Amino acid sequence: MRAVVMGAGSWGTAVAKILADAGNEVTMWARHAERAEAINTAHENAAYLPGIALPESIVAVTSIEEALADKEIVVCAVPSQTLRENLAQWRDSLPPAAVLVSLAKGVEVSSGERMSQVIKEVSGFGDDQIAVLSGPNLAREIAEEQPAATVIACTDEEVAIRLQHAFAAPYFRPYTNTDVVGVEIGGAAKNVIALACGVASGMGFGENTVATLITRGLAETMRLGIALGADVRTLAGLAGIGDLVATCSSPLSRNRTFGARLGEGASLEEAQAATNGQVAEGVKSCGSVRALAQQYDIDMPLTEAVYQVCYEGMAVQDMVGMLLGRTIKPEV
Repeated sequence: MRAVVMGAGSWGTAVAKILADAGNEVTMWARHAERAEAINTAHENAAYLPGIALPESIVAVTSIEEALADKEIVVCAVPSQTLRENLAQWRDSLPPAAVLVSLAKGVEVSSGERMSQVIKEVSGFGDDQIAVLSGPNLAREIAEEQPAATVIACTDEEVAIRLQHAFAAPYFRPYTNTDVVGVEIGGAAKNVIALACGVASGMGFGENTVATLITRGLAETMRLGIALGADVRTLAGLAGIGDLVATCSSPLSRNRTFGARLGEGASLEEAQAATNGQVAEGVKSCGSVRALAQQYDIDMPLTEAVYQVCYEGMAVQDMVGMLLGRTIKPEV
């Protein structure tokens, strides 16, 4: 299929490689000319995935019109909080029959909307032309062709299956799902929980603490997902617990790395520097996920704690005390 990846960050680059290795005709849109030139000549995106050889068949361009022309798959590979403004720039050039695939994991701060909702609102496309891709997908590992799986969700199962074939590479196994809400809530909430796990690790706590945060984080994610109409089985799968474990456990996770720096005593600005300028989505998402939880009257104590650390000046030591000092109750 003719596919374009709109964005040249680490995950967008890895997905372009997946699509090319799966046999598709792949274009990448890069904002900066020097990055596009490097992808076309050196076949490497050294800024985000140094040392990874990209297929020579990938063509990078800086023109939005050229990137989108006659494409069947448009992969939206920009951060969640910039998706709306980017889509507004792309909208007039979007091929009317294309399927838009979101890689962004978050809830928009200004509107409280999930990424598929933002895409639908800005593009005017129907639900059957919008899909989301999510799972335990650390970009570096996949670019190194380490085996991994993912979930492609679309309300139209036939569209999901078509995308499944397009994204199926020798090292990358996509599963399909029609539960777009569950896949998106799992992806948004896990970034916040990963930040909390990073804080715990940075403070010197061990695996018991991290396992506790992962498990209780899954519980609050499920509460929110169910309130929004998600299937709990989705959150027990790759886009839920799978993505949560990978993001909370790996030093390759920007959110975990950001949290670890906070746990070690760094300021928000110093922690951001530790992620090499890449976006730790959990910092923004903690506010929007928290607002969504309040709207539906869902108890999300980990999300609340992360929000207070990031935006209300709570010390990380007080965050631990806040969580441990909650009223004891049954697990289920």
